[in-house]
Amino acid sequence: MIHVRWSAVAVFLLGALVGGRVYASEVRDGGHDFDFEIGKWRTHVHRLLHPLTGSDVWADYDGTSVIRPVWAGRANLVELDVSGPKGRIEGASLRLYNPAAHQWSLNFVNSAMGQISTPTVGSFHDGIGEFYDQETLDGRAILVRFVVEPRGRNDCHFEQAYSADGGKTWELNWVADDRRT
Repeated sequence: MIHVRWSAVAVFLLGALVGGRVYASEVRDGGHDFDFEIGKWRTHVHRLLHPLTGSDVWADYDGTSVIRPVWAGRANLVELDVSGPKGRIEGASLRLYNPAAHQWSLNFVNSAMGQISTPTVGSFHDGIGEFYDQETLDGRAILVRFVVEPRGRNDCHFEQAYSADGGKTWELNWVADDRRT
């Protein structure tokens, strides 16, 4: 098993735990953290075609993202539809808020695979969302970090990176910039 970089999780847990007790007043309710994103967006995706291989070949895609609230905003559904010279990506992400953990799980599915990926779990701090999971890529365990950065009311930036060394280094492999339509 690889050594996991748990800094974001550890900071959250250590900040919430004092003397073995969790103080609810110190834990922010993040159930509406994604409300800013509800609506329709023009999306540009820049994707590394062969991550963690030393390749630097990227592909670009343009299209739309439509985000709809579910359960009065405590969940939402993202529909991604982008195309480019390397083809089309149709994806969906069901984002679910866990009020007991004060965390979101991002559950992505690509129409070409038809299977939900490992949930990426995390929360927003100082306006930036950071989400982590452990997956398998080409037979080896990797860590995944997904960052959501709102940049004003009409712009949002997303980055995904992989780590094959337990979080010591990260390779960026997905960048998306959204502009509200």
